[in-house]
This record gives sequence, structure tokens and C-alpha cells, in this order.
Amino acid sequence: MDSIGYTTLTRQSGLMREMEVVAHNIANISTSGFRREGVVFSEYVTRLEGEPSLSMATASARNVDLSQAGLSTTGGTYDFAIQGDGFFLIETPDGERLTRAGAFTPSDAGELVTPDGYRLLDAGGAPVVVPPDARNVGLGQDGTLSADGVAVARIGLWQPTDPLTLTHVAGTIFTASGGVEPGGDGVMLQGMLEDSNVEPVTEVARMIAVQRAYEMGQTFLDREDARIRSVIQTLGR
Repeated sequence: MDSIGYTTLTRQSGLMREMEVVAHNIANISTSGFRREGVVFSEYVTRLEGEPSLSMATASARNVDLSQAGLSTTGGTYDFAIQGDGFFLIETPDGERLTRAGAFTPSDAGELVTPDGYRLLDAGGAPVVVPPDARNVGLGQDGTLSADGVAVARIGLWQPTDPLTLTHVAGTIFTASGGVEPGGDGVMLQGMLEDSNVEPVTEVARMIAVQRAYEMGQTFLDREDARIRSVIQTLGR
């Protein structure tokens, strides 16, 4: 296969990755705290001696859309939403992770955990604990958690030290290879959850555009294959 074919194949591979990302976004339209992703295309150009320049496209990097999503009222005592910048910090078996999904429940020990059982951490990086016998639990906009009028913890807002290192791990969980630090100008709201920031119409339109681009590339490859076969058959006579 000549360089044109290889160039088209790299483009097709990138379009397939982008289609997977778009499909994943659409599947999480109703997932609280989900952040849409995009694919970053880059171009590598080289020039071989005595040959024309060769361009290869890759799509190995993803970017996370951190724009604010809408808020839904749930009335749940342990449903927390962030309005503005910042993340909740949770403890997982693989280390500390970031999330915007604020649906928590108290464990038997009184620790607030995610649906997957990961503990919510406070502003100092310690587990958030609510007394098991607490009847009235409230959350201030600054993250101060109180039980029966007594402050028991302060949930902190966290940010990746380097935003470019923020990586989507799974579901609504993110990691930052450059580390995390306290930060964010957001406020916390009790009895609410943040929606997904995926725009259905935009994602469907994007899926159609990617599909058409892939079909055009496939048509070119089919024609190129037919041309090469025709040349081989002609020269073989």
C-alpha cells in the first residue's frame, strides 16, 4: 500500500476512536456528574529523501469538557452538587480520585461513600464521617457539614495541579497524574445533583458528521484498492 493509503488508514482509525467517544457521551446523557469527552487529532509530517512529504493523523489524546451542567433537585440529605469550579475528592483502591457526582450515602460506620463504596474525603484528605444517630444533617455552601447543629466536617473542593493531566478513568471518576490540590471557586448545594453536560443534539450531529467522514474515507480506500488490482491485472497479462 502506498503512502496515501496509509495516511487514510490512520485517519480512519482516528475517526473510529472519535465515534467510540461520541457513543460513550450519548450513553451517559442521563448520568449525574458526567463530563463529555472529545478526541484531539494531531498531524505528524515527515519528508523522506527523494520522496514527497508524508502526513499521518493520530487521535490518541482526549480532552474533557469541564463546562457547568444543569442542577436537578432531589431533596436527598446526602445528595451534594457543585456549582462552579472544583471536584469532590474520593478514596479508591487505586488512590485518590476526582468526581463531580455527588450522590453519597452513609456507611455502617457513618462514613459518606459513593454508590461504588468509595469514601468521600474532606478538605484535609480525611474521610467524612457523620454520627450514626444524627437526625438533622446540613451542608453549607462552603462545604461545612453539620449534624444536629454541630459542625462535623468540611468537604473541600479540589482541582488537578495541572489541568492538562486530568484523565477520565471510568464512569464519573477522574485522575490527575500531576497531583491534586485544594481549589475551586464553586459552592456546594445540598439536596441537588449535577446533570451530565452532554448536549444530545450536538452529540448526534457530531456522530453523523464522523460517520459521513468515515464513509468517505472507506470509499476512497475501496477505489484505491480497485485501482491497484486493475494495475496488477494489466501488468500481469
